[in-house]
Amino acid sequence: MKEISKVHKKLVGSAIVIGLGTSFSRILGLVRDILIAKFFGTSLFADSFFAAFRIPNLLRDFVGEGAVNAAIVPVFTEYLVKKEFEEYQRLVNALFKISVLLLLAISILGVIFSPFIVSIIAPGFKLDVNKYQITVNITRIVFPYIFFIALTSFFMGLLHSHRLFVSSAFSPCMLNIALILGMIWWTKYIGVYALAWAVILGGIFQVLINFPSLKKIGFKINLKGGITHKGVKKIGKLLIPRVLGSCVYQLNIFVDTILASLSKIVGEGAISALYYSNRLVQLPLAIFGISFAQAVLPTMSIQSQENSWDKLSQTLSFSLRSVSLITIPSAVGLMVLAKPLIQILFQRGEFGLYSTQITSSALIFYSLGLFSYTGIKIIVSCFYSLQDTFTPVKTSSISLILNIILNLILMFPLKVSGLALATAISASFNFLLLYRELKKKVKDLETKKIIDSLIRIFLASLFMGIFLWISFYKFCSFLRDSLLRLLFGIILGIIFYILFCFLFRVEELSQAKRWILKKR
Repeated sequence: MKEISKVHKKLVGSAIVIGLGTSFSRILGLVRDILIAKFFGTSLFADSFFAAFRIPNLLRDFVGEGAVNAAIVPVFTEYLVKKEFEEYQRLVNALFKISVLLLLAISILGVIFSPFIVSIIAPGFKLDVNKYQITVNITRIVFPYIFFIALTSFFMGLLHSHRLFVSSAFSPCMLNIALILGMIWWTKYIGVYALAWAVILGGIFQVLINFPSLKKIGFKINLKGGITHKGVKKIGKLLIPRVLGSCVYQLNIFVDTILASLSKIVGEGAISALYYSNRLVQLPLAIFGISFAQAVLPTMSIQSQENSWDKLSQTLSFSLRSVSLITIPSAVGLMVLAKPLIQILFQRGEFGLYSTQITSSALIFYSLGLFSYTGIKIIVSCFYSLQDTFTPVKTSSISLILNIILNLILMFPLKVSGLALATAISASFNFLLLYRELKKKVKDLETKKIIDSLIRIFLASLFMGIFLWISFYKFCSFLRDSLLRLLFGIILGIIFYILFCFLFRVEELSQAKRWILKKR
């Protein structure tokens, strides 16, 4: 148990490093979104940029972060654990050359076929010729971003195999910095196209920031070797199901975008409302869920290679319970404070009261699935460590069908909020399905311990939400400054949550307290 504790401490340390980088990136992302809201609101220019940028983001996940990590980290780790260093170097070089050639081809094809792609992903835009043409123009500019972000993702997987997380954790900051500076410097000259060119500049910087860490592990580009290697075939076998899984995930977004573009049904500005609200949900998801998922994959891969199934199940249990400690109360807090939060962050310039109403409503329903979003990331990492990339495809495909059905049912009575609610419900279903499938592969997942923690944390969060709602909306009116009132509400929520955690004897909070005091 002592050894497991050391593993968990290293895991927490890695997650903290990734979380810090992610936090900084998300703060910059909020500044970026505030500026986008100020300059473009939920106008046709904002819709055009968000729709166009979703297209390279879609392909980014096909060949980028998730797919690459899922396929290469377990295989790279296998070579490193077995100390087959020469074969490892040959594999890295072969894979790098294949990646560059593939990414260049995808980027060129994307630029050429941008009009066709936009017609598919946002068919409602064709009713407005100006909006459609602007989206096509932006797509042609931002599409090569896929080359830079996928290359960055390759480097990230390589560094994660060596348990180096710093540069890859702070890499996304480069994109946000470029977008912020691009808007400040160029918007008055070229309008929304400032965002498009800033994306490309940010992509270049995302690649460059990894070079010092790559030098540290001795990475060198060797053009003399071939592109064939048995490890490449193994990665390919893992990558194909992962790409299919990414297709399913992005198809979810694709369906939401199509339905959100039908403004006569869901209302004007639906795409932008979903984007802004999703960004806020992504904040705790990225800082805690994705950080843990990225940090835990190398650890689980080693445990899987060593057939240490008890350690693997304990690592999974620890990760799920740790993220639930933050994500469940975060979800409740986002629901209670949705409207004032949106008002403070975005309501200025072109982003008016109507934009606040539809965005805060979508945020409430998105928040319902916050724990499921993070839980999925961690369980999927466990499947990847087992070199099983097919099961997540199967479960996400079933969830996609459910999401489409729920979208079509809920979009009429709930408008844009119905699309957000459908996403939350289908994600929760996917989480339960994944967990059930994992139990078939790994025995003794400490299910009772996980459920006990979730119940206690849920009750603490529920009572926190009730007390926060009463305190904020009934007794905080004496604070006339909106920002001060919101900050006071957040502090109240944290205090209430900690008190109720101790009342309901949430073990994870007590462990965190002991760990912090011991560090001091």
